[in-house]
Amino acid sequence: MSYKLIDIELSEPLAPIELSAEQTGVGLVARWQGRLIAFEMIEQPAGSTLTIESLRTLANECFAQRILVAKLEEELTVRSPGQDAPLPSLSIAICTKDRAQRLSRLLCSLDRIRTDTAFQFVEIIVVDNASVDTATREAVESFRDIRYVFEPKAGLDFARNAALHAAWGDIIAYLDDDVVVDRNWLVGLAKACRDNPGVGGFTGLVLPFRLDTQAQIFFERRGGFGRGFARREFHKARFDNPLHPVGAGVLGAGCNMAFDRALLIELGGFDEALDTGAPLPGGGDLDIFYRVLRSGRPMIYEPEYAVYHEHRETIPQLRRQYWTWGLGMMAFLVKSYRTDDEMRARHRAMVRWWFFDQLKALARAARRLRGHELRFGIAELWGGIYGLAGEYDRSCARIRSIRERNS
Repeated sequence: MSYKLIDIELSEPLAPIELSAEQTGVGLVARWQGRLIAFEMIEQPAGSTLTIESLRTLANECFAQRILVAKLEEELTVRSPGQDAPLPSLSIAICTKDRAQRLSRLLCSLDRIRTDTAFQFVEIIVVDNASVDTATREAVESFRDIRYVFEPKAGLDFARNAALHAAWGDIIAYLDDDVVVDRNWLVGLAKACRDNPGVGGFTGLVLPFRLDTQAQIFFERRGGFGRGFARREFHKARFDNPLHPVGAGVLGAGCNMAFDRALLIELGGFDEALDTGAPLPGGGDLDIFYRVLRSGRPMIYEPEYAVYHEHRETIPQLRRQYWTWGLGMMAFLVKSYRTDDEMRARHRAMVRWWFFDQLKALARAARRLRGHELRFGIAELWGGIYGLAGEYDRSCARIRSIRERNS
């Protein structure tokens, strides 16, 4: 089972899409005049062809509304004198460990767009998070003008903080090494910065890099990292959600996020007891989104600021990912409950809601005899139970040991 992932430009003549004998569907990344407007997964018979006529029908059914929105937004955009002012400087931080091949792929995608930008200054920093060999450094050295920083303490938030303090830019954008950037990634971030001066941070669209395996297809069909194609603004208070901002996962994903660097430093950087690697590989992005909003600074989700993420290849890998989501969520909630007295009632309510929602999803999967969905739901639920039962404290103890070994 695999899907053909293809980028189509709807403002130009369409061409038929032919599937191989192994491909049982299509993932359509749709654009209008270069702008990303939609993503659809369509199941098709293996070896079949999506004709021009069927693509037109599909465009009318699935993409017409988004095309209309894009046209209206273009028509309503009024340039003000302030929009021509130079943008702040930008640092792009990539934290990586022992994945030189994926790092090179990401750096190639950045190299193609880095010179065409409205930012005053753009730098790329690679933080090597205690890799076991020299392949990461060698990958960096094969590109021009990229700064290499070695962080000996293993843990993603150690690496994120190393990048934070090494960076020179006013804005710092974090990318995971398993993504590649869209050709409009810098344009989208520049647009978000220009249209929203003074915000605390940004998140962006995350699309699949490939859909070659059952696990990748299942993950994307279950929602993936997608947050849609409409720009959204998040503030400290939200009247339609009594648990906001505790449910910080709605803001976006940590593989594609950017912040006002001075604000991050003021907030003390990332919590190094979250996103620590294999024992607790999550929670750091939820925590920083939450703390930025609690500081009173809004965050923006901008779909034109987009990346393509390489999803987990196998079912066991995906099951573990769901387990880590539950683990990270509860570790973040425990930490925030202890450090934010004003929000304690909301944290308790979020824990209750989360477990009730997980149990409802499990019941639906069991009724419909959906085996994989049931197993993934059990994994996420079990991760949440484990996370609630002292994982943040265990992680804090591990972090103290790591700091002592590296002092």
